[in-house]
Amino acid sequence: MASLKGRDLLKLLDFTTEEILHLLDLSHQLKKLKHEGVPHRFFEGRNIVLLFEKTSTRTRCSFEVAGYDLGMGVTFLDPASSQVSKKESIADTARVLSRFYDGIEYRGFAQSIVEELAEYADCPVWNGLTNEWHPTQMIADIMTMQENFGMDLRGRTLVFMGDARNNVANSLMVVCAKLGINFVACGPAENQPEAWLIETCTKIAAENGSTVVVTDDVEKGCAGADAIYTDVWVSMGEPDEVWEQRIASLSPYQVNARVMELAGPDAIFLHCLPSFHDTNTVIGARIAEQFGINEMEVTNEVFESEQSRVFDEAENRMHAIKAVIYATMSDEPLSD
Repeated sequence: MASLKGRDLLKLLDFTTEEILHLLDLSHQLKKLKHEGVPHRFFEGRNIVLLFEKTSTRTRCSFEVAGYDLGMGVTFLDPASSQVSKKESIADTARVLSRFYDGIEYRGFAQSIVEELAEYADCPVWNGLTNEWHPTQMIADIMTMQENFGMDLRGRTLVFMGDARNNVANSLMVVCAKLGINFVACGPAENQPEAWLIETCTKIAAENGSTVVVTDDVEKGCAGADAIYTDVWVSMGEPDEVWEQRIASLSPYQVNARVMELAGPDAIFLHCLPSFHDTNTVIGARIAEQFGINEMEVTNEVFESEQSRVFDEAENRMHAIKAVIYATMSDEPLSD
């Protein structure tokens, strides 16, 4: 496989099956080093910058800890701390920052922004999340599945329940197709992926011996699944006015005990977090008061069950991101 040194990670459609598997292998190796307490400060004297136009817990902490573990300096910039898109263009920002830093992460809105950063930067650019794609989350998700089902996931089935148009569902469809994992998007017609993406991923999946299924039938969609995945019903940046409509249309696709029974006793539950599985958040409490529901995309029973792998998944974000940084900044094989 060719080296990934100098490559950007903008979306997984840009990567081959072999390249994604390489990132996964690196993720597992780096997790082992971390858990065994083996120092791996491979990039002493290098620096990365994190551009955040959307707030986050896991993405920020994952990039910061990954950078520190690898020996790098890390700078965090939120909208109040920089002039990105306000007084300085994306192109100019990219050219300035790549004079200071060895890598740039962006988490924000339009995919076109991270694409423009990559076009003008002289260092790797990593997509921490855009409205369209969430590639680092995918490495963590598949890594978590491998820890439960083995490294070869071909023939396994992952079902995404709910708003299957969002960046997580789009990215899951791509990574499953690339790795030969059967993908099911289960939700109402108005919340299904775009036709071009379904067509693209169906072709990729066929090349890798798997399938892409889009359905509004929970019974058929979840039957025999190995992993059930969901996400919040209203994504960051969407107006509060959409809650009523989303609750009405997506409530039948809540992940609950019945859904997990359809999937089978060995199935696992995945969620990129944060999750509204109770009322212990400001938004959860407000929605409960306004609409009379105490759980949204997943019940607390499932979230806290033995089948739930959400906190393994959250930890794996850091190992996956560390692998992405390592792979795009070095062409040396990882040694422990």
